Amino acid sequence: MAKPALDKDLKRVSGLEVATHDLARSLAGPGIALVFLLAAAVWASFVVADGPTSYLVVIAAVIAGYMALNVGANDVANNMGPAVGSKALTMLGALIIAGTFEAAGALLAGGDVVNTVARDLLIGEQLDGDTFVLVMMAALLASALWVNLATIIGAPVSTTHAVVGGVVGAGVASAGFGFIAWPIIGTIAASWVISPMLGGIFAAILLTIIRVTITNRIDMISAARVWVPILVALMTGIFAMYLATKGLKRIWKPDLPLVMLLGLSFAALGWIIAMPMVRRQSLTIENRKKHIAKLFRVPLIVAAALLSFAHGANDVANAVGPFAAIVTTIQTGHMESAGLALPLWVLFIGAVGIALGLALFGPRLIRKVGEQITKLNEIRAYCVALSAACTVLAASALGLPVSSTHIAVGAIFGVGFLREYIAQREMKGNAVPAQARFVDPAMLNATPEDALAKERQQARRRLVRRQHVLSIAAAWVITVPASAVLAALVFLGLNLVIG
Repeated sequence: MAKPALDKDLKRVSGLEVATHDLARSLAGPGIALVFLLAAAVWASFVVADGPTSYLVVIAAVIAGYMALNVGANDVANNMGPAVGSKALTMLGALIIAGTFEAAGALLAGGDVVNTVARDLLIGEQLDGDTFVLVMMAALLASALWVNLATIIGAPVSTTHAVVGGVVGAGVASAGFGFIAWPIIGTIAASWVISPMLGGIFAAILLTIIRVTITNRIDMISAARVWVPILVALMTGIFAMYLATKGLKRIWKPDLPLVMLLGLSFAALGWIIAMPMVRRQSLTIENRKKHIAKLFRVPLIVAAALLSFAHGANDVANAVGPFAAIVTTIQTGHMESAGLALPLWVLFIGAVGIALGLALFGPRLIRKVGEQITKLNEIRAYCVALSAACTVLAASALGLPVSSTHIAVGAIFGVGFLREYIAQREMKGNAVPAQARFVDPAMLNATPEDALAKERQQARRRLVRRQHVLSIAAAWVITVPASAVLAALVFLGLNLVIG
């Protein structure tokens, strides 16, 4: 009787060890995040000069770090989800690449969009400096809380939606509707509608081009040897031009002819590097679409890195835009209308926070975006990543805070719905599915008509999951009003406590 009792005790001890390990792992992320927020507070206390309102900068630094963590946890999933979902990258590899390029984009090219979010949304002259600081703090905290809630429930919402909604809600609560620069809001709202459509259209066009030039050819390997290096050259050229015009602008401002020359030069360099690489890989694959897709792994990784750089440049504004406005207002006593100071330490908090939030809390949403909306292989994921990168790069160059979530998810939907349209068109051209033509209907336990109906149902379920379309659209719609209401409540609370 002693032996069974001993076995039960050992099982209890083993179960306790497993539970303790799982608990420690679940607490590690929040613990590391808390250390980062404390470090941001200490850093801000040393950087900002002593004064009667310097404590507000410290509080705002913590809130900005908290928002940056949520941007990394939620928004970056749209960049790396396709690469992970297509198995081109492991989760660890995606986290390393995304963290590196997100931080680089935030530090090197984040300035223009910060100005739009922090300064242009509000008519600052209507408020005194202290009230404006409370508005920015309320907007930042409310948007961070909403994005955190969305991450917990697994909804890939737009952090740009959240921060703009927060600014609008806090602004209305402080000074009424006249405080909001509604023409700017209208421009941003229009971009939210246009950007997912453009992302979907570009991705569908790119996939169509690849189908025509490569995957629908009889000799797909020979076609891939020609076209895959061209696609690599396209990405390297775009990245070089963007880096020259945006990423290095603090130390170098080349004119347009030189930028074009750099783009062409790096495109040629990318083509030269890709040619032998693709040819060497093509010698070990079969003339099948599944094997041809493997040739797109390197272009997909390059596109994902490019998209992460663009996202860091564009969405760092969601974390440090209001924070930069707070720092400038406290230091000058009023909101600057001619320009917004962007200290490197402010951008650094945003960059580190985004990378850390991605590493600690990002994998769950990365899997959802990459695997649960539609089935992706390397080719389809490449189309999603490149089309999203081009759209985000153009928006960032214009200083327009578009939603990277809308662009990337719109591109995924574009690829999925194109494949669904092609599949349905092909099935309409066949009275009987391929399985029914070569397999006895009795073996399928169905008539050819039943088999065709079943095949159509499976194709729809396999290509685009409608429930995710509806749930994501609902999350997009509710984010702006929810964050606005929450920001208004937070502002009223801060006004009672601090004001």
